[in-house]
Amino acid sequence: MELNLTKPIVFFDLETTGINIATDRIVEISILKIFPNGNKESKTWLVNPEVEIPEEATAVHGITNEKVVNEPTFAELAPKIDALIKDCDLAGFNSNRFDIPLLAEELMRAEIDFDMTNRKAIDVQVIFHKKEQRTLSAGYQFYCGKDLEDAHSAEADTMATYEILKAQLDKYDDIENSVDALSEFSSHTQRADFAGFILFNDNKQEIFSFGKYKGRTVEEVLKENPGYNSWIQQADFPLYTKKVLRNIKNRITEKKDDGLTDQEKLQALQQKFNLR
Repeated sequence: MELNLTKPIVFFDLETTGINIATDRIVEISILKIFPNGNKESKTWLVNPEVEIPEEATAVHGITNEKVVNEPTFAELAPKIDALIKDCDLAGFNSNRFDIPLLAEELMRAEIDFDMTNRKAIDVQVIFHKKEQRTLSAGYQFYCGKDLEDAHSAEADTMATYEILKAQLDKYDDIENSVDALSEFSSHTQRADFAGFILFNDNKQEIFSFGKYKGRTVEEVLKENPGYNSWIQQADFPLYTKKVLRNIKNRITEKKDDGLTDQEKLQALQQKFNLR
């Protein structure tokens, strides 16, 4: 079954130096862009991570320091990657928890803004696990009847993920063939950020999922303890988490300003300049 698309969707896979979203780097990225008319565009790049690739990572994907030493850095590739995925929905295998968050970190580190506001994300692994509880190689065999050769090659994994999603649509009549439905079905807990430090509660309010303020709304905490935002901005949290928190803080400020009269706004502005 072909995908029912209203705009392009990008399937992608990353091979990396490790599994830490905030600190690890991409060593290979493969992108498969599917257009609503069925046309496809694909790109695969090896990436110089500018750090040593640990032996345990090389043992998984086979990419050595020597193999990438003369390849472009992610910062050099970032404009091309951003242009390729711009205004596209995203899909991958374990992508909600790993590939999308890590790609966002790399793009923001390269000073390219990344936002999911007008995108949907489909995690083929979540659909698979909800239905069959398997790995990617087993899923490829189960849904497509094929052996996955070159597993942990970004390109092979990307193509397999795309084929699995189409086969899942053929197999499961209760999953609607639309990006909205697939995105909702392949999601776990609703997160405001990728790493899961900020979640949404039942009232669609952002809440902290960790630390002494776990379970409390972000707005409430930032009003009570403004320094908590400063601490997170300076600590070793993912860049996207920091961005989400800044956006919430700005939203609080805008709400506060909206409640002031024009005279009060002018006085507040004058006071701000006087304090400089």
